[in-house]
Amino acid sequence: MQPTLGLTGLTVNGMALIAPGAFLWLTFQEQALYGAPWAGSAMWFGFLMALLLCYATAVCYSELSKLYPGAGSSYLFAEQAFLTKTKGFKWARLVKFFTGWNSHLYYWVYPGVMVGVTAMLGGYLMGYLFPNTFSSIYNSPLFMYLFCVVFAIVVSYIAFLGVNGSTVTNLIGNIIQIIALVIFAIIAIAYRSGHPQGSQGYHLSNGVAVNYMVAQTPQLDANNKPIPVLDANGKPTKNPDGTPAYQMTDAQDADGNPAPGDANGKATTLAKAAPFIIDYNAGITKDSNGNPQFLYHSSAASVVSPHGFSAILVQAGIAILCLCGFESITSLGEEAKNPKKHIPWAVLIALTIQGGFCYLFEYFAANYFLNSGYPLTNAGASSAPIGDMMVITGTALFGSFAAGKAFMLIEAATVFIALIGTTLACLNTGARITYAMGRDEEVSSGFGILHGKNLTPHRSIWTLCFLSIIIGWITVTTYLAAWGSPPAALDKHNIWYSFGIFSPSFYAWVPNSFLTVSLISTFGMNLLYMTTCFVTIVAFKEHHMFNGFKHMVVPVLGVLANFLVLLFYLVGPFNIAGMSWHESYIAFAVAVLWAACGAVYLVMRSKKKEKPIFVSTPAAA
Repeated sequence: MQPTLGLTGLTVNGMALIAPGAFLWLTFQEQALYGAPWAGSAMWFGFLMALLLCYATAVCYSELSKLYPGAGSSYLFAEQAFLTKTKGFKWARLVKFFTGWNSHLYYWVYPGVMVGVTAMLGGYLMGYLFPNTFSSIYNSPLFMYLFCVVFAIVVSYIAFLGVNGSTVTNLIGNIIQIIALVIFAIIAIAYRSGHPQGSQGYHLSNGVAVNYMVAQTPQLDANNKPIPVLDANGKPTKNPDGTPAYQMTDAQDADGNPAPGDANGKATTLAKAAPFIIDYNAGITKDSNGNPQFLYHSSAASVVSPHGFSAILVQAGIAILCLCGFESITSLGEEAKNPKKHIPWAVLIALTIQGGFCYLFEYFAANYFLNSGYPLTNAGASSAPIGDMMVITGTALFGSFAAGKAFMLIEAATVFIALIGTTLACLNTGARITYAMGRDEEVSSGFGILHGKNLTPHRSIWTLCFLSIIIGWITVTTYLAAWGSPPAALDKHNIWYSFGIFSPSFYAWVPNSFLTVSLISTFGMNLLYMTTCFVTIVAFKEHHMFNGFKHMVVPVLGVLANFLVLLFYLVGPFNIAGMSWHESYIAFAVAVLWAACGAVYLVMRSKKKEKPIFVSTPAAA
């Protein structure tokens, strides 16, 4: 590895992993769905809490990088912090190993999540680019599986070529996505301001933005038969007039455009169609049992309000996935020109620009935009709710659906560029953690070998490429699973939907694959952050640079905050409406299994290498 990165290069690589243009597009659906029908009300405030949590952890990484610059990040920090202690030195190898092992639960899964969600973005766009072939409701499983393979190989090849090429890619991606998200955020706020309560606005009908009511028609199954509305016992129901009750959907005319309707959903001409009227006041209601329901915000003040501690924790737990990545900068110690000076600043600058400015601004704009034409329930049922919002706002701004669609596609292209940088950054980080462990022979020494020409950890990179394809496939499998709220029936039947599509009732109860895989990575990240905060306390305990606030108060807050998020995802599903326990407990089981495998592996490898688990003598201070 060659030291070629200055402060700008280090910051850019960290910013690429905290990609606001990409993650808002990809995680908004998760945040709308998990903890529904109420937790979405605290999306902005939950993100703020996640940002503060990450700042506590970022300070720890920043301080540790001043003492121990190198290629291993937390893995290196853990060993060095304990080795020089008069009493704790014997734990150095054990803590180092499990820090590196837990890092892999985060860094090996995370690139696969990025591959999967990029495939979901591609599937969503195919529904707009080729509407006669691809569904606007279901992404094609075959397309997404093929996309995962191609995308993972392309990004891995860029990583294989070296960090300088990665930095240029990340710099371009950061500039483009920040400009794009600022433009969207301004347009979304302007749409809300230009469409006050009671005015005529837009809504989506089969992916098309229109400002009139659309006629309703019975929804058909694969055999072109109307789908009945079933009661709690699974039996067909009837309308008040005695006719069979069918599930209804928006009607289309002969050209595939939304068919105009009157206020009762009856077909009519466009000139007589009832206008679609925007509402913001009925966004917070209660169900028959008195439980709060959230659809949209009545004011800007509501967007930034807490709306309850439980809702904040639900949102903070998912938002952490958006913010993680600042610590990746500390893995580039051997490629930094002045690591002790530049890495600490790069960590904090990257988090501040992406999280403190970009994310908070765009999350405010997206939540402020929500209305009766596009409530949070629509966002939860879409594979790309931000894309939907762009279609609506673009149509309103430019005067036609074609222009709104073009606006969305241009913005989507910037998201795709950002996702290349994000996937590249997390793959680079994961490969370097594995490289550091291979160099120490804590895993196969083959991982600790650099490519002769490119000087990159090529074996780690291509191993991660393979894993990312598999994890990407898992991520997209049941991303539509909605905890009791099934999607509409499949509206396309061709080779692209010949397999991988399940019945709407199956999606209603099966675990959500996107959230499950995301939580596995998040649990690994929380464990890693907790360990790093604890290591900070140990590292500075007997050091002349010790500062009570930075090296004790902040790390303790970081440990507690990360632990609280972990605990909430295990307890919350039994107390909070809309939280499914399946995803969090599957993720927890994977984390426990991974830790157990690590313990067995450490013991067996120690015996094979005749290497003691506990260090016998401290290192020289």
